[in-house]
Amino acid sequence: MNDLTTRTISIFGATGSVGTSTLDLIRLDRGKYRVVALTAHSNAAELAKLAKEFEAEIAVVADPEQYEALKQLLAGSQTEAAAGPDQLISAAALDPDWTMAAIVGCAGLPPTLAALKCGKTVALANKEALVSAGALMMAQAREAGATLLPVDSEHNAIFQCLQGGRIDQVRKITLTASGGPFRSWSKEQMASVTPEQAVAHPNWDMGAKISVDSATMMNKGLELIEAHHLFPVGLKNIDILVHPQSVIHSMVEYHDRSTLAQLGSPDMRIPIASALAWPERMKTDCLPLDLSKIGKLDFEAPDDDRFPAIKLARGAIEAGGAVPAILNATNEIAVAAFLKGNIQFLEITEIVSRMVDSYSPPDPDDLADIFAIDTETRKRAKAMIEDVKV
Repeated sequence: MNDLTTRTISIFGATGSVGTSTLDLIRLDRGKYRVVALTAHSNAAELAKLAKEFEAEIAVVADPEQYEALKQLLAGSQTEAAAGPDQLISAAALDPDWTMAAIVGCAGLPPTLAALKCGKTVALANKEALVSAGALMMAQAREAGATLLPVDSEHNAIFQCLQGGRIDQVRKITLTASGGPFRSWSKEQMASVTPEQAVAHPNWDMGAKISVDSATMMNKGLELIEAHHLFPVGLKNIDILVHPQSVIHSMVEYHDRSTLAQLGSPDMRIPIASALAWPERMKTDCLPLDLSKIGKLDFEAPDDDRFPAIKLARGAIEAGGAVPAILNATNEIAVAAFLKGNIQFLEITEIVSRMVDSYSPPDPDDLADIFAIDTETRKRAKAMIEDVKV
């Protein structure tokens, strides 16, 4: 690794919430970081603006139709323009010291694997990578000697709580959940939820898809699958606890019954800063935690009847094979349909449950198998949604 004064950085998903938060942190001390690659799905204008600001070596837009726009916007700058999925993989193989993997969905899998193959440090904010291909991802990290740092606030909290301890000393891991905007709503009330209500998270500023996942608590189900791969303590030793204040981000209980918790303000820049500076710490301008103002911290068990997503995810881990990928792909399609007004809120998890029960492909052996399962699942999910459209 280069000296921290010249740590090279690539950010995949630079225009999303995690990407922009990462760049906000880099702005605090520009001299310590040199940006190699920035990518975006289709927002060529914002990508070009960021690439010029941070003097990136290359900017890649995943949508090939945006290439000419990106090229024109970068004309006269030192940044090379590129487009398409293959160029994302090429950019990931440029061997920076530290890569932020924040592309949403299974589209983030190939570049994340390419980054891991470099054997450097990969900060993982893409849930779907571990959910759909957890065994493959972890095997690639081990083979290349790469360091995989979790960026989700919950997994980063667990990672921090494990510093100074060993995984074989852990009795239980507890992931905390805000409960989302409908934590206290009845099923009858949730039946009429609108997309606008679902994306209005009470604590976090997130994208639409992630906000809906929080509202259904599928995000916690996906995080359960991630934690199962990242922290091998056994599925029965990973719990979920609803904590509406989002102050305690997760907890680790050791065999001696000591429980360590990581606390912080609900600001994604805090876990990102932990990963960006690791193994050091960096100063941020995030709000300090003032427990005297918060006053109290509340906890409750999740309600599997109103929020069945966690149970679905736990079942997917137990089933193994293709089931986690099926769950993830179906959820993506169902959430998109809900955001378009084509299905109702409660039908998101109903569709996921039906797909998991009805589709049983052979277990995947490689990335090609996972993509084939993902593609077929999406096709089937779209057909299923056509039958239940509102």
